[in-house]
Amino acid sequence: MPNDQSSAPSRSGSATSDALSRLPLPDMNPRGLLRHFGPGLILMMTGIGTSHLVTAPVAGGRFGYALLWCIPVAYIFKYYGFEMAFRFTNATGRSMLDAYTTAPGKWPVWYVLITTIIQCALGQAGRLAAAAAVLFYVFSEYLGLGLPSWVYGLGLGALSVGILLYGRYAAVELSTKVLAGLLFVSTVGVYVFEPAPMSAMGRFFVFETPAGSWLVIAAFLGLLPTGIDVSLQASEWGKAKRVGMGRIREQLERDGLAKRFDPFGGSTGKDLAVDVSRLPAHAQEYCRRWFRIGLWDFTLGHVVSFVLAVIFLLLAAIWLWEEGNPAEVAGNAVIGEIARIFTDSIGPGMMLIFLLGAFAATFSTAFNYFDGWPRVVGACCRNLFRATAALPGIAADQLTDDHRKTAASEYNIYRITMFYSLIASVLILAGLPRPVFLVLVSSALAFFVAPVIFFLNVYYCVTVIPKTDTAFYPSALVRGFAWLSLVVFTALTAIVVMARLFGVTLFGG
Repeated sequence: MPNDQSSAPSRSGSATSDALSRLPLPDMNPRGLLRHFGPGLILMMTGIGTSHLVTAPVAGGRFGYALLWCIPVAYIFKYYGFEMAFRFTNATGRSMLDAYTTAPGKWPVWYVLITTIIQCALGQAGRLAAAAAVLFYVFSEYLGLGLPSWVYGLGLGALSVGILLYGRYAAVELSTKVLAGLLFVSTVGVYVFEPAPMSAMGRFFVFETPAGSWLVIAAFLGLLPTGIDVSLQASEWGKAKRVGMGRIREQLERDGLAKRFDPFGGSTGKDLAVDVSRLPAHAQEYCRRWFRIGLWDFTLGHVVSFVLAVIFLLLAAIWLWEEGNPAEVAGNAVIGEIARIFTDSIGPGMMLIFLLGAFAATFSTAFNYFDGWPRVVGACCRNLFRATAALPGIAADQLTDDHRKTAASEYNIYRITMFYSLIASVLILAGLPRPVFLVLVSSALAFFVAPVIFFLNVYYCVTVIPKTDTAFYPSALVRGFAWLSLVVFTALTAIVVMARLFGVTLFGG
């Protein structure tokens, strides 16, 4: 059987071996690494917008230093929820959603499809609200244009969709990285100018829940560094990048070195696995290097995101809470209140740099979600419906006339979902023009679905990747901490659900 991984390679095996032995090894020096970074950094940049520029200042402005403990908890105990998705894609060349397809009745794929469709509307409204709040402040403060927020949201959404559909993402990605760098430098600079007192650092280790803080806590744990459901988007981005195992997987399947995966032909999780030991030594090194690059890419974004989240909470606590202005962190003026921190501390020039970086961060968040969520919906349909599976792919070099003309193709489902997300999110923004509330609710929604995604990511990594593959299979220490993280995170989810839905507060207000 040609699909049997144990069968001998085809007569083209020698040519395959030669091709695998000529794969270009990626540079591992710092300059090369920064050039190769992609999905991990994009993943974290999708979270630097709303969670950092709205949720963290709201927490600091309303509750001072009391919720500092939430930030390390979110980053430490959610780390492997994301990391396992990167690990799986790098080890198999397939996306995490392909693994979900092997569950009975494909229930995880249906679950992801339904929750993602909801997030395309409600979640994207929260992201657009944050980006629109920046423009609302700039145009009302400097130009006297009092347009409603949904108008700015519509403009930004239409611009995002247009750029994505016409494939000009590279230019936006480059400019966004530069402007996000400005945000990082300006934020750290302002904090160094007047840092929080050392006594405040002890609040990292004090579990406290002030009255009225549960929605903010849920938002923190749900969207710091970003929602765990975004790990599925990152898996699809990693597959689309076509490096490492993702580059050679199809070739391995054609030549009998890996099994073909058919979501409608009874394939199991084991069919997704690749026996790396059967590959030439050069190909093994090629895949391992790209795996290490992927993990370093993700870890760097994770650390930078953590630092920014902490600083924004501390800045709001110093300049808003300690100054007695907690009520001001609300409404469309939220960005203005945060921006004034920079003016009050250093001067108007630094405020302009912040606004530039803040717009880049919030716009990149909304922009990436306009691509990510429709990409996940398309991937779900690819694994649920034969008509979509027959016409997979959304990359320009994969498209044919059939892809463009057939409504059920993955490409058209991706486009239709993108337009749905634009229209639905703008309507919600117009009907509920409260950006802080929208961000907090959408963050909380991401929090509630996260434990299921977390569990599935860890489960399929430890059951699909061969245990003999020491490069990709998680070590005993990693497995242990991943399962512990899942237990802790699920327990926190239950506590927040009880507090928000049933009024049962186990640890105070």
